[in-house]
Amino acid sequence: MIYEMRVYRCLPGRLPALLKRFENVTLKLWQKHGIRPAGFFTTLIGESNQELTYMLAWESLAEREKKWTAFQADPDWISARASSEADGQIIGNIVSQLLVPTAFSSVK
Repeated sequence: MIYEMRVYRCLPGRLPALLKRFENVTLKLWQKHGIRPAGFFTTLIGESNQELTYMLAWESLAEREKKWTAFQADPDWISARASSEADGQIIGNIVSQLLVPTAFSSVK
């Protein structure tokens, strides 16, 4: 199993719009494409409270490439993203890491 950790750093005041987009649109489209979220987090204490951190679970890099590419090209996603950014850009920066559990990890 491979886990992808993604951190979305929002522009000031735009985190609520991002959370709304995930709750109302993104998760449904991920389900359609077979993308498995493993957890979502906002920052309580840290560098910025304008971040959404989440994890995705993948069987392989090939699965990630296939499903993520299909999601990004989905006309429903393209339209929903444009609509959610009608009041301005939401995300200033995205950081992504692909992680592999250690032999002693409680997450496999």
